[in-house]
Amino acid sequence: MIEVEIQNETHQSHHRIRFAAVPRIGEGIRLREPDGCWASYDILDLWYQKAEYGDVWVPYLHVCMTPIEKANVAPAQAPLGDTMHEQERPVFGEEEFVSFTV
Repeated sequence: MIEVEIQNETHQSHHRIRFAAVPRIGEGIRLREPDGCWASYDILDLWYQKAEYGDVWVPYLHVCMTPIEKANVAPAQAPLGDTMHEQERPVFGEEEFVSFTV
């Protein structure tokens, strides 16, 4: 197993993951998101740096979320302040019922 340092551009984070073979530039990998879901990432760059111990070279990957995955990410949370006035606020289930007229 080869331990690879992954620098995630999307979340500005660093992780170490073990691979059977080092992925190449342009390939895709699946990584777990902070919320626990899996997402696709593209490998933007691959380089090797000499380790602090011995004559060993450690691979580093620079990854970014695949554009299709970015489009599927949930929209940002609504603002905390209440911006709607009482008359504009819909009542739960209101759109389901049609008014009855004779």
